[in-house]
Amino acid sequence: MAVKEPRPDTQPTDDYLAKRTLRSGTAGWVLLAGLGVSYVVSGDYSGWNFGLEQGGFGGLAIAAVLIAGMYLAMVLGMAEMSSALPAAGGGYTFARRALGPWGGFATGTAILIEYAIAPAAIATFIGAYVESLGLFGITDGWWVYLAVYAIFIGVHLAGVGEALKVMFVITGIALVGLLIFVIAAVPMFDAANLTDIEPTDAAGASSFLPMGYLGIWAAVPFAIWFFLAIEGVPLAAEEAKDPARNVPRGIIAAMAVLLVTAAAMLILVTGAGGADAMQSSGNPLVEALGDSGAATAVNYIGLAGLVASFFSIMYAYSRQLFALSRAGYLPKSMSVVNSRKAPTLALIVPGVIGFALTFTGKGSMLLNMAVFGAALSYVLMMVSHIVLRRREPDMPRPYRTPGGTVTTGFALVVAALAVVATFLVDSQAALWCLVVFAAFMAYFGLYSRNRLVASSPDEEFAALADAERDLE
Repeated sequence: MAVKEPRPDTQPTDDYLAKRTLRSGTAGWVLLAGLGVSYVVSGDYSGWNFGLEQGGFGGLAIAAVLIAGMYLAMVLGMAEMSSALPAAGGGYTFARRALGPWGGFATGTAILIEYAIAPAAIATFIGAYVESLGLFGITDGWWVYLAVYAIFIGVHLAGVGEALKVMFVITGIALVGLLIFVIAAVPMFDAANLTDIEPTDAAGASSFLPMGYLGIWAAVPFAIWFFLAIEGVPLAAEEAKDPARNVPRGIIAAMAVLLVTAAAMLILVTGAGGADAMQSSGNPLVEALGDSGAATAVNYIGLAGLVASFFSIMYAYSRQLFALSRAGYLPKSMSVVNSRKAPTLALIVPGVIGFALTFTGKGSMLLNMAVFGAALSYVLMMVSHIVLRRREPDMPRPYRTPGGTVTTGFALVVAALAVVATFLVDSQAALWCLVVFAAFMAYFGLYSRNRLVASSPDEEFAALADAERDLE
C-alpha cells in the first residue's frame, strides 16, 4: 500500500494562478500532430546513425523494431491518460495522480533532464549541417548554438499561438526534405551496403550483427532517437482545443507518421551510403547522397528538420518546468508568464544550461544522456497507467488504450531495458544524469515537499482522487 503523503498546505495569493495561466484553445489535433512530429523529426536527419557503430545495421534494425513497438504501446497509454487528465504537466501529471508527489516529481525531473539536454544534442547536429554548407564561413559551431538558442527562445516568448504556427510550417518543410531524400536515395540503394561493417569477435557476431548480440542492446538508445520526445504532446493539453479529444488524436497521428519516416531513413540512408561510412556521420542524409544537387537540397532542408525539433522541444521543456514550478516542486518564479502568456524563466533557464552543454561538442554523448532521462520517465509513466487502471477503474477515460495494462506493461519492460542500455553506451554520462536526478530528488525531500501549491491543477487532480477514495 502506498504511503499517504501530507496534502500541500501552501495557500497562494489571489493573483498567484493569474500570473501562471497559459493561453487556452490554441491548438487543434492537426497542430498537436504537427507538434509531435516536430519534436522528433530531427531524429530522422541525424543521431540515430550512431547506433550503427554500436550494433551494425542488424543490431540497430532489431533495436528499432523493438523500440517502435515500445513507443506505439506507450503512446496509446499516454493517449488514455491525457484524455483523462488534461494538464500542462503531461507525464508528471499522470504520475502525480498515480504515484503521489514523490512519483510525480521523479517523473517530471526525468522529463526535464531529457528535454534540457536533447536541444543541446540537436544544436551540435545543426552546427554540423551549417559547417558542411560553409554558411557564413562558420567553422566553429558555438556561434550557431548561440544563435539558435537566442532566436527561438525569443520566438517562444512571443506566445504559444505564434510558436506553434511557426513550428508547423518548419515541420512541413522538414518532411518535404525527407521525401526528396527518399526519391534520390532509392536508385542508389545497394543491399550490400547494409552489412559492410567488419564483424568483431563478439558472441553472435556476423555481417548482419557485426558487434554480436550485445550490439542490439547497445543500439537501443540510438533507436530511441527516432521517436524521442513524442511523449511531449500532452504538455500542450492546457493550450489545446477540447484536449480530451484532440490530444489523443494528435499524438497517435504523429506516431503513425514517425513510424514511416524512421523505417525509410534506417533502410535508405544505410543502403545508399553504407553502414560503415554512416556510423559516425554528423549529417548522414547528405553524405549518403554524395556530391549531388539532391544532397545540397537535403542539406539546406535538413536544417529545417533539426530546427523544428530544437524549437518544439524548447516548448516542451518550458511547459514541464512551468507545471512543476506552478505546483511548488521547483522555485515558483519559474512559472510566471509574460504578457503573451509564455513562461519567461522556464524558457530561458534550461536554454542557458543547454547552451553550456553544447560546448562539449559531443552529440552522441548528449543524445545518450537525453535518452537516459526519457527512458526513466517512460518507466514511471507506464507504471502510472497500470496503477490508475487498477486503482481507479471508474475514472472517466474518453479514450481507452487497446490491450489495457498488457500494452503498457510491454512498454514498461522495454523502457527499463533502455535505461540500462544507456550505461552500456556511456556509463559515465549516464551516471552523471543519475547524480543530477538524485540532486533534484534531494531538493524535493529536504525543501519543496512541504511547500506545494494546493490549488495548482495537478495538485487539485490528486486532491480530488484522494477525496473520492476517502468517500469510498
